[in-house]
Amino acid sequence: MQTKRSKNSRQRGSKTHSWGAMKKHRGAGNRGGRGNAGTGKRGDANKPSIWKDKKYFGKHGMKSRFKVVKAINIQKLNQMADELCTKKGDVYTVDLSKVKIGKLLSVGTPAYKYDITVNTASQKAIDKIVQKGGKVTLNEPDDDFEDSEEDNNDEVVSEDNETADDKADSAN
Repeated sequence: MQTKRSKNSRQRGSKTHSWGAMKKHRGAGNRGGRGNAGTGKRGDANKPSIWKDKKYFGKHGMKSRFKVVKAINIQKLNQMADELCTKKGDVYTVDLSKVKIGKLLSVGTPAYKYDITVNTASQKAIDKIVQKGGKVTLNEPDDDFEDSEEDNNDEVVSEDNETADDKADSAN
């Protein structure tokens, strides 16, 4: 029984091994690289094609997931009390989230009684404000990824463990 010779051995003696003209079937080095290769510091003929694309050179695309939160110290709050706060009796009231300040920090000592509403605050800052006779109210976080468990429940279960659909079926 005769066995079939491998394709490579059958190509012996042919000039191009079935790849057509001699210039074909060479690596990417024959044409200066693949794609837009060579359009940087060499290949002057290719440069005008990339001048329009402002993002061709450099790094692009990655963005930080973290937001920068503006913070204010108690010391700075004392200095800006007249600008930021409204005075009611001997208590200075301020909503820091309305002036785009996200966090209250504890550097300094409070000069007045403050009623502060803020997104977040350090525990030490809260202690200092409360010790002076003031009050700190923290806003609820408005993150979309924190869904409560009640929102995820589609079926309402009654006390005798029948779903609303089961009650409707038994009524019919």
